[in-house]
Amino acid sequence: MEKVSADAFEHLYLEYSDKIFSYIYLLVNDKEVAEDLTQDTFIKAYRSLDQFNGESHLFTWLFRISRNVTIDYLRKRRLFTFFSIDKFQFESNQQTPLEIVMKGERVTILYEAIRNLKLSYQEVLILRKIKEFSIKETAEILNWNENRVKITTSRAIAALKKELMKRRESSEEVI
Repeated sequence: MEKVSADAFEHLYLEYSDKIFSYIYLLVNDKEVAEDLTQDTFIKAYRSLDQFNGESHLFTWLFRISRNVTIDYLRKRRLFTFFSIDKFQFESNQQTPLEIVMKGERVTILYEAIRNLKLSYQEVLILRKIKEFSIKETAEILNWNENRVKITTSRAIAALKKELMKRRESSEEVI
């Protein structure tokens, strides 16, 4: 692949940086760290563009780089955290304040339960159920085969339901 012009790479950054940032933020729960890791992702991508062979979509390739950058950070810091929904406000003109509070509580319970799962389960749930990547895209990002994604997703959902039951929450209400 030829070297990409500065304008083309800027376009790539503008198109994907918010999505990469939000994925990283879900794993590190720190805005400044997520911003730094997003920058690191794009620096690494720029330096590795000649290695991109086009076998996957550029977007999944970038996500894979961001995953590796984030996992390296987490290993160095020995932090395996998930973000807390408490920091976010839900805004909707259609919902009543009570509905917003109820939804926020269910989401908080869900994310607290996910936070207690092992990292591979967290990752597959984030990519498949929160970020809504396909099985194929998730496999490319995690460097797994599609069957492993399916099995791990199934096991992660079962573990999540078990975790919610420990908390005496109805998984049907929360999930």
